[in-house]
Amino acid sequence: MIRSIVRGFGAALPKRVVTNQEIEGIVETSDEWIVQRTGIKQRYIAGEGETSASLGEAAARAALENGGLKPEDIDLIIVATSTPDNTFPATAVNIQNRLGITGGFAFDVQAVCSGFVYAMATADLYIRGGMAKRVLVIGAETFSRILDWKDRTTCVLFGDGAGAVILEAGEGEGKTSDRGVLTSNLRSDGSHKEKLYVDGGPSTTGTVGHLRMEGREVFKHAVGMITDVIEAAFEATGTTADDLDWLVPHQANRRIIDGSAKKLGIPLEKVVVTVDLHGNTSAASIPLALATAAADGRIKQGDLVMLEAMGGGFTWGAVLLRW
Repeated sequence: MIRSIVRGFGAALPKRVVTNQEIEGIVETSDEWIVQRTGIKQRYIAGEGETSASLGEAAARAALENGGLKPEDIDLIIVATSTPDNTFPATAVNIQNRLGITGGFAFDVQAVCSGFVYAMATADLYIRGGMAKRVLVIGAETFSRILDWKDRTTCVLFGDGAGAVILEAGEGEGKTSDRGVLTSNLRSDGSHKEKLYVDGGPSTTGTVGHLRMEGREVFKHAVGMITDVIEAAFEATGTTADDLDWLVPHQANRRIIDGSAKKLGIPLEKVVVTVDLHGNTSAASIPLALATAAADGRIKQGDLVMLEAMGGGFTWGAVLLRW
């Protein structure tokens, strides 16, 4: 059977690092409070000329170099983003042009923090369906542009960045020992919209708007929803938490990450954590964490890796793959 195998990975971050100490000068908060509640110590904030497309392009070029590929080797680009450069065209088409690709096709997916998981699942379907052989999957965000910098409950949480993975069609035997994506599980429930949303948009206010969040409500639902899709992935593949080499979660909050791992019986030493360095970069957080752990040698070929995320909507999902 056809499997979607990881061929390359890459990441990109803005130049500017913003520490908790700097945030203390913007809103009434403290480094101690931020670290205790979230685990975040710093984040990267996009400057002039740095956009979701420019960061996505840089991550894509890093992934191409890592995979030993050229832009023309890609026949589909999927970008997960909630902060596109323009209302349209898609940021994926923008990045396609920046890379000098004139063939194939490109589009965005919007599932907020779950976007990269949704994009990976979508890329896998296109590959297994024979419509694409190599897919560049990118998570790229500039959440700093939709934050209310007077709202201390949200502005301390988010950062900007991009990460990318190249999936390539390969052969598998239909076993869990196969390299590539083994299963994907996606969910959504729109009844939770008011708990995490942006209060603007082209069709409603004609403005971009600002992010609004009921933090306690999101936290209350997060662990259960994350556990749901991970257990579904285990059931679909006949694997267990003991078989996992790495859990690469959405980097929203250290307490959510630790709580989910504990509930699933996954040792914390098997969990990739970058929230302290990057903050919550929404759809970029999983590929940034993946690239970090793969670059430093933690994630190795043949490792069983679980990706999971939950985002506004609510949306949530998990992808189980063998690296």
